[in-house]
Amino acid sequence: MTEPSEPLDRLEPLDQPQPAVGEPSAPPAEPAVAGATAPGRAAATAGEAPADAVLVPLEAIAPAIRQASLSRRAFLGFGLALAGGVAGAAVLGQLFPVFASAGDQVSPLVPNYDPATKAWTFVVDTSKCIGCGLCVVACKEENHVPESAAFTRTWVERHVTMTDGTVYVDSPDAGINGFPPTSTAPGAGGKTVKSAYFQPRLCMQCADSPCTSVCPVSATYTTQDGIVLVDARRCIGCGYCVVACPYGARYITPAGEDTPAGTPGVADKCTWCYQRISKGQQPACVEICPVGARRFGNANDPNDDIRTAALAAGARPLHPEYGTQPRALYLGPALQES
Repeated sequence: MTEPSEPLDRLEPLDQPQPAVGEPSAPPAEPAVAGATAPGRAAATAGEAPADAVLVPLEAIAPAIRQASLSRRAFLGFGLALAGGVAGAAVLGQLFPVFASAGDQVSPLVPNYDPATKAWTFVVDTSKCIGCGLCVVACKEENHVPESAAFTRTWVERHVTMTDGTVYVDSPDAGINGFPPTSTAPGAGGKTVKSAYFQPRLCMQCADSPCTSVCPVSATYTTQDGIVLVDARRCIGCGYCVVACPYGARYITPAGEDTPAGTPGVADKCTWCYQRISKGQQPACVEICPVGARRFGNANDPNDDIRTAALAAGARPLHPEYGTQPRALYLGPALQES
């Protein structure tokens, strides 16, 4: 893998988070496209639907989704403020220095933070997710990600299995506004649904990350505690990492004021809210989830819930055949398709 010329515990401008894109349902035969998300993608025919895959009656939760859409900003403003979310670039600049050259000396990210003791692990329970989209909103608010659905660090997919065994995947507007009662994937209309579930998506933070290997300028690098980040000052916007990511979790930032690092035309992706977790907080999407479908913690801590509850339940990565050793793991129906 390409070794960055700067120390690995440096941080990118984290007041500018990076959006994510949709992932292919099978090992990618074609390059990922910047800004491409899951909406309208029909997956390959699958076998029998998993026994625990239950169709969520969206009609029953539609009022709640509508209410969430109307009040999400107020809700997030309250919830994330209580969590002590980072207020802006000025504060971030003090906490997480950005270095312009390899000769700069690295100072601690946060006092008393020891990355060597961390084994950050993210677990998503697809049997719990209700597709409300609050996680997508929280991510954009916390990380200043553009509001356009084409640029998102985390998104939610709906996987619907028909009685004929065909699986359809849709993610209208990256799931930020919830989901309509029926699938929006081409070809899904008029078919009888057997089962369905929601699948939240984000950067898998791979231990053997292709995006790090292909970066020609070491702009993509891995911190000492295993988080893959992007140094916007180094990135040249070549897009190699976007193509290399088998989970479709990267995109190129658009022009505009609301760009994660304030730098258009560079690679961006989910950072697991590194500016928060290095201060002992939870990622914004984890904190805001109303049903506990997302869990985050330190697998090195024997008392952490990520071990006692999630990992003990058999959480596993999506598509382990990619060979990237993801640190993001899944529970529930998603494992039957992967």
